[in-house]
Amino acid sequence: MSAPAIPFPDLDPARRRAVGRWLTVWAVMVLLTVVIGGVTRLTESGLSITEWAPVTGIVPPLSEADWNEAFARYQEIPEYEQLNRGMTLAEFKLIFVWEYVHRLWARLVGLALVLPLAVFLIRGGLGRPLVHRLLILLVLTGAQGALGWFMVQSGLSERTDVSQYRLAAHLALALIIYVITVWTTADLLLAGRGDVGLRAAFEEDVRQLTRFAWIIVALVFATAVAGAFVAGLEAGKTFNTFPLMGGRIVPRGYLAFSPWWDNLFENVATVQFNHRLLGVLTLVASGLMWWRGRWARIVGQSRRLLDLLATIAALQVALGVATLLLVVPVWLAALHQAGAVLLLTAALLLLHALRTPPVAGWETVQSGSRQPLTVT
Repeated sequence: MSAPAIPFPDLDPARRRAVGRWLTVWAVMVLLTVVIGGVTRLTESGLSITEWAPVTGIVPPLSEADWNEAFARYQEIPEYEQLNRGMTLAEFKLIFVWEYVHRLWARLVGLALVLPLAVFLIRGGLGRPLVHRLLILLVLTGAQGALGWFMVQSGLSERTDVSQYRLAAHLALALIIYVITVWTTADLLLAGRGDVGLRAAFEEDVRQLTRFAWIIVALVFATAVAGAFVAGLEAGKTFNTFPLMGGRIVPRGYLAFSPWWDNLFENVATVQFNHRLLGVLTLVASGLMWWRGRWARIVGQSRRLLDLLATIAALQVALGVATLLLVVPVWLAALHQAGAVLLLTAALLLLHALRTPPVAGWETVQSGSRQPLTVT
């Protein structure tokens, strides 16, 4: 096995730490954006602001006349006509606040990316690979803002809520931005450091665990996006039992729609069952990887990440079941969404540790038919 290279080797240590710490803070802000967006959806607040004003929209209604004008615009859309007719101005203010906070926080997240990036670019010394990575984040963040408005538009004319397809796309892009940020932060702050937990492990064991970690990252991502379809269809408010759905393992009507693939995105029973199935598969895969890592004698940082991954996976399934049984209370569903992002974080950091062993002092030593990794 050839020695790995440290990512972004042309970055001096001080600049590496500065950029890494900035991106750590920014990743936390992105996580909070996902949670706030989830609460906005759960409280059915997302359509309360019916226009996209990236600059002037920073200022909320300040007078009674401003509030009445905003409320009048909301009264023109189908959600009010069909679901909320008779809503008072005081009730409107409650849902308006959640959407306003979501949009304001998203603007702050954008500024927290643009302003430090501009400073780092002016000062120079980042190197082309890191600049390219950061510019990709910038473009995706801008696209996320546009996609958010595209999602809101789907609920302003004919529907009484936003399209579940656009909702899932909005979440998926947020998670992609988060994945790139966490991985880049790990490249800057963790890659090449002394102990990533591969002492006494064999190369084949590490390769198998790395494949396992890839699978878990994909499962967590897919489960989270499937959860967006559950939220979009409000599927969590049906079949509020576990593990059975309507007294069956596979619910009646699982493939009731035609063509069959419409069930994956339109059928409440199918969408909820698939989300459950993916969640259980993620838990099983995390448990198997934890067992495989102990058998392979993984220790140190990677061992701690293995323990963390298995623990969060178990807690996340417990949160999901509790959310379902209690018919989706907002606070519990928000914790469940936050748990998904934390589980993705643990899986990413473990994958990064397995893929980037320490640079200084590590070597492979022949031992029979296997090659143990000796890390110093």
